[in-house]
Amino acid sequence: MKILVVDDSRIMRNIIKNTLQYLHQPDDEYVDAADGVEALEILMHNHIDLLLLDWNMPRLNGLELVKKLRSMEQFVHLPIIMITSEAAKYNVIEAIKEGVNDYLVKPVTERGLLSKIKRIFPHL
Repeated sequence: MKILVVDDSRIMRNIIKNTLQYLHQPDDEYVDAADGVEALEILMHNHIDLLLLDWNMPRLNGLELVKKLRSMEQFVHLPIIMITSEAAKYNVIEAIKEGVNDYLVKPVTERGLLSKIKRIFPHL
């Protein structure tokens, strides 16, 4: 599985990737991006199986990226988990309305991340 981790914090990207590497198969591949523009470029040129996405980022934020992706035929079914500090109920509702498959509030825990991924990929 190829997973794209998008967050403007390099530390947060590394935390998420390290958590995933601990939880998943050794042949999983991880790619990361610092914002939505960089993520879109990666998505256009690579097959990605799962997108883990922060909300608050410069240039193109997570919600804007979700809207853009869901309007493009090739990304309509791309699994997206929003991982963010935006914990208000209306933020969760807005993200899900725009097409996010699931939502995880920071700080990320191994158990929390694994449960969200297993909801999308039950066979893992």
